[in-house]
Amino acid sequence: MLWINLVDKTGSGLWVSVTALYFVVVAGLSPGRTGLLLGIGGAFGIAGPPLTGRLSDRLPLTRVLLGVQIVRGASSFLMLLAHGFWQLLPLVAAGSFGERSASVLTKIFAARVAGPDRARYQAVQRTVVNVGYTFGGLAASTALAFGTTAVYRALLLGDALSFVLVAVLVARCAEPPAATRTVVARTSTGPVAAPARRRTAGGPWKDRGYLAYAATDAVMFLYGSALSVGLPLWIITRTTAPHGLAAAVFVINTVIVVVLQVRLSRHAGTPRAAADALRPTGMWFLMCGAVTAAAVVHAGWAAALAVIGSAVALTMVEMIQSSISWELSVHLAPADAQGAYVGVHGLAQSTARCVGPFLMTSVVIATGPAGWLALGAVLAAAALLQRRLVLRRLAAPVPDLAVPPLSEVPITVSEH
Repeated sequence: MLWINLVDKTGSGLWVSVTALYFVVVAGLSPGRTGLLLGIGGAFGIAGPPLTGRLSDRLPLTRVLLGVQIVRGASSFLMLLAHGFWQLLPLVAAGSFGERSASVLTKIFAARVAGPDRARYQAVQRTVVNVGYTFGGLAASTALAFGTTAVYRALLLGDALSFVLVAVLVARCAEPPAATRTVVARTSTGPVAAPARRRTAGGPWKDRGYLAYAATDAVMFLYGSALSVGLPLWIITRTTAPHGLAAAVFVINTVIVVVLQVRLSRHAGTPRAAADALRPTGMWFLMCGAVTAAAVVHAGWAAALAVIGSAVALTMVEMIQSSISWELSVHLAPADAQGAYVGVHGLAQSTARCVGPFLMTSVVIATGPAGWLALGAVLAAAALLQRRLVLRRLAAPVPDLAVPPLSEVPITVSEH
């Protein structure tokens, strides 16, 4: 799966940096129509995680992931032939649906394969993802030096071909072990182990505790839009820092993630450790808001230092919070409905990605330094609230599990 992620994100790196430019230069759309196209298309991606997550509980995971990759490849190839807003819209929507679905399915696959070591596995995976984005982004930057229509089409074709290769690799993957639940009771010779959580009647949409957890994650996931949209625009429009730092932000982010992500995965080695790590995450959120707001100082060198500090703080948030989110979204889900629950959790990131750019441009940047201070405070509050919710859920007795007789021993039951 790590090779699959490397190929996938290398192809995505070719395309993501030129997406808007392609629609303006090659497809002939205005910037306004391009923004509308990406916004509406991205909204369709929100439906991907819960739908495909639920399917992964009922069908072989690798087959669902293969179907998603075929959808992504087909939408990219057809985009080469499409003209105009209305032809492009269903293809952008299909691509967004596939991209968000693939993200959640890959997470479920990793959780099943890695088991208790999922935090470290996730850290390695995020490192590989960033390396892939770096390769693709560097290739795209080199190609854009020519700036011809043929170059833009070649980059889109490269992205489409990466999905074909990924589909071939997925087809060759063995199906990961099915989710299991372990029922453990006190024996005459040993202690009681905590029983596995079972699904709530009605599934994740009726599980208010899990929905509240996912909602706080949706708020915290706004850091992604702050890094990719808010900070670059803030640099260019409201600070005296060199405009080149708008691109350097992503270099800083990638380098730090590649170097430190695996090391920082220890913050989410267990559910309790992940919950405790939400406190320093809140502090990083506050620091990010403060240093970004301070970038409006008149001195260019001071503004540049503040921008770099903001990029570092946002990257620290990304590395720690992503590990926390990975661990808790899986652990707090019932083992016999993991796909459905993790799919609903995937709505958090999808929603943040859809709403985040608008909030950054229309609220945070529009209100100046106070907007960044408020953003940092809101995200920090979400982190602390999530910690309370998680600790309460971890301490609560697991429902719907009868305590077996004292003579019974642990039994592991496969769900498929």
